[in-house]
Amino acid sequence: MNIQIFGKSKCFDTKKAERWFKERRIKFQSVDLVKYGMSAGELNSVCRAVGGLDSLIDSKAKNAAMLKYLANDEDKIQHVLDDPKLLLTPIVRNGKQATVGYKPDVWESWE
Repeated sequence: MNIQIFGKSKCFDTKKAERWFKERRIKFQSVDLVKYGMSAGELNSVCRAVGGLDSLIDSKAKNAAMLKYLANDEDKIQHVLDDPKLLLTPIVRNGKQATVGYKPDVWESWE
């Protein structure tokens, strides 16, 4: 397994996800979204795995409402790349598979 956990340092669910993998001795790479963000390729891969950009957006985020006024998906993706705080966390990737939020039931099936 090649696990990546994209999260925010103050996010409780991100910490729970990291603990879940640590308890099972599964190696993972932790990426601070606020500090490092996501590449366009990573974001597109996660979007395909979870069913589109809308399922990744944190509706409680400060500028989330503005996204619905953007004309096309390319503009939305660029805005999310520029402001990764708009993403729900944790985003857990395993190759082409991905989840958004704390989903231990799905991660079990990856083992």
